[in-house]
Amino acid sequence: MATPQFILDLRRHIGHAPLWLAGSSAVVVRDGLRGRQVLLVQRADNGEWTPVCGIIEPGERPDEAILREIHEETGVMAEIVQLVRVNVAAPITYPNGDRCQFLDHDFLCRWVSGEPQVGDDESSHTAFFDLDELPDMKACHRRRIETAIHPPQCVIMSSDAEYSDVTENVDVTYQEIR
Repeated sequence: MATPQFILDLRRHIGHAPLWLAGSSAVVVRDGLRGRQVLLVQRADNGEWTPVCGIIEPGERPDEAILREIHEETGVMAEIVQLVRVNVAAPITYPNGDRCQFLDHDFLCRWVSGEPQVGDDESSHTAFFDLDELPDMKACHRRRIETAIHPPQCVIMSSDAEYSDVTENVDVTYQEIR
């Protein structure tokens, strides 16, 4: 993802110190000839296939951010079906030494119109894939797709990060308050 100006401004003050950032991602689905398809982008910086994702700009809501990112990165118009997961992503260290960690808002979205086309320099390819023919990708991206395709009844709180001082797989389910 291209680095937003507000992060570049922060980096001038804090250097490579860790940043806690809000992000949004989308599993955009449509009906294909052989069943459901999911929209993916191939990142230009590392060649990885991922669902559409991006940084939430200051003052922007997570749902607004992901609809903007979908259109900017792929030319596709989509609508949000539901928020399916809020996830603490694993910490990242970029080649330049910048460190960050994302609190991602994962949305299930429905394709409305448009065919995928690369819309910026963040991606080298974008396409819809049949669910049984997804390209190789990291386990965290497969989990994101699986969670969206089989959405929970309530938002899942999860973590892709590994910490030695906490339980590895902690899922929190909130009961209705009466």
